[in-house]
Parts: sequence; C-alpha cells; structure tokens
Amino acid sequence: MRKGEASEVAQIYKELNFKHFLSFDASANFFKALKNITDPEQKRKIIGHLFIKTFEKISKLLKKDKKIKFLAQGTIYPDRIESASSSVNAQKIKSHHNLTLPDKLNLKILEPLKDFYKDEVRSLGKKLGLSKSFLERHPFPGPGLGIRILGEITKDRLNILKEADAIYIEQLKKQNLYNSIWQAFAALIPVKTVGVMGDNRTYEYIITLRAVTSDNGMTADWAKIPNLALEKISSRIVNEVRGVNRVVYDITQKPPSTIEYE
Repeated sequence: MRKGEASEVAQIYKELNFKHFLSFDASANFFKALKNITDPEQKRKIIGHLFIKTFEKISKLLKKDKKIKFLAQGTIYPDRIESASSSVNAQKIKSHHNLTLPDKLNLKILEPLKDFYKDEVRSLGKKLGLSKSFLERHPFPGPGLGIRILGEITKDRLNILKEADAIYIEQLKKQNLYNSIWQAFAALIPVKTVGVMGDNRTYEYIITLRAVTSDNGMTADWAKIPNLALEKISSRIVNEVRGVNRVVYDITQKPPSTIEYE
C-alpha cells in the first residue's frame, strides 16, 4: 500500500460509519512469498492467492462472528477484459489478482461492479452519496505497489517507492492537477544510473512518473503536466528520497502500452 494509506482507508470507513472495520498487517508473509520473484504474472498470482489465504485465515480467527461468508471485491469490467475473462475470444494481457483466485474457496465472491467501467462506478457512488474526495481517488491496482516495483520486491525498494509516490501525488494536488488526471503514480525501475550529489558520485535507482487522461481506462493519453510542475516534482524526489538520482516522465499512450507497468 502507499504511504499512510492504511490509516487513510481506516478513516474513510470510520466516516462511512462501518462498525466492524478491522485491519491486519500481513506484509511479512507477502515479502516472504515474493522473494526472488521477478515475473509480473507470477507476482500477481502470488499476491492474489496469498490475499485470499490471509482473508480466510483471519475470518476463521473471528469465528465468533459466524456471518463471515462473503468476500466482496471491486472488480470492474476493464479488469475482466485485461484478464481475458469477459470473452472466450479475448487474449489475456495481464492477470488481475482478483481474477486469479484459488480453485477451492471457502467464501462466496461478490463482485457487484464487474460489468461497469470506472466512470460508471463513480456515477453510482455519486448517487449513493459518497464524498467527492472519495470518488475522485485515482484507480489503484489490487496488487498495489507490488506491480509498480519492476522486478523483485524488497523492503528497501518499497520504501523508496512509497516516498517518491507520496511526493508526486502531493505536488499534483498542490498544483491543482490531480483531479484533471485519470491516474497518476510513480514506479521504480530496478536499474541504477550514475549521478552527482554535491562532490560525490552516486549510483542509484530510476523513478518513472506516469500520469494519464482517460474516460474509462480502456484507452489513455499521457497527461500534459506543465514543465515547471514536473521540475518541482523531480527536484523534490531526487533531493528528498534516498536511493534515487534520476526521474523520468512516461509519455506513452494506451495502447500500445498499458497504464500500469506490470
């Protein structure tokens, strides 16, 4: 998850008056399962299966409440298209963790939004009275930052990405750019380049910034963020995030690229 996101989500549920909201930190299990894994499809499937196993394990620990029989997921139609589950003729682009579930499952899956696009989901949320700030949150993949770290996931890389991404989003909001962008995020490329900091040579990671405009996520154009805003974002990241000495901006459309890197 992104920096501070666990507490932010907890606050959202509190404001929605959820009485039985619980959160559990299973990060150690995910790091262990993903050690030495670099293939994107493997990463997605491992995260999806471990998520379900963790959910089932916790639901059993809470057996005093025998009403835990369902698992609700936010699957939307583009997820199914990219996972080739919307049509027998579709070719799989990438597996979505909520569509690569184990064969045996002790919970009934609820997917009330699986036939809707993101813009339609937002319209439904508006009719249900959800807050504007909640509805305007950018899409975030189920596997989380696990697919925004290209290659193997390590604690060090995750911490670097969290800090860089937080700065990026913070600056977009300060510049009043966030709400005009469909989706924006930072990703870590596990390649190091030579740089200079003061009088010293550095050899650190590359952070790539992605921002796109779209109506429904099926096609997307790269967002035309002003140069001065990009300059400020880049300067803050390389000066405030230890382990990064280069920032690049992705100007690729979808297609041919997907919005996410993995």
